[in-house]
Amino acid sequence: MLMSQSPDESLTQAAVGLFGDPLRARIVRLLASEQMCTCHLIEQTGARQTTVSHHLRLLREAGLVETEPRGRYTYYRLRPEAIAAAAEGLGDLAAQAVEARDRYRPC
Repeated sequence: MLMSQSPDESLTQAAVGLFGDPLRARIVRLLASEQMCTCHLIEQTGARQTTVSHHLRLLREAGLVETEPRGRYTYYRLRPEAIAAAAEGLGDLAAQAVEARDRYRPC
């Protein structure tokens, strides 16, 4: 995640990374069980290489995924601390939403 972002912006970027697309969410679920390279993700999802690569780039930019070169392949893995921070941020957001249920801004 970019250092100049506020915590709310970082949470938004992480949430979009996790939930912004069904394929991206599936990639995250797959990477939660093991490290994979692009060829594994293509095989598991049935998506095209360019599509998988695009989603992996977005996940890296959101700070949710990191890479590890292994020979000619690049393996991808989730950053557990980033997932935990996003979950904590979403929990805080849910708590705020509960408190806001009975609060109305006057027109």
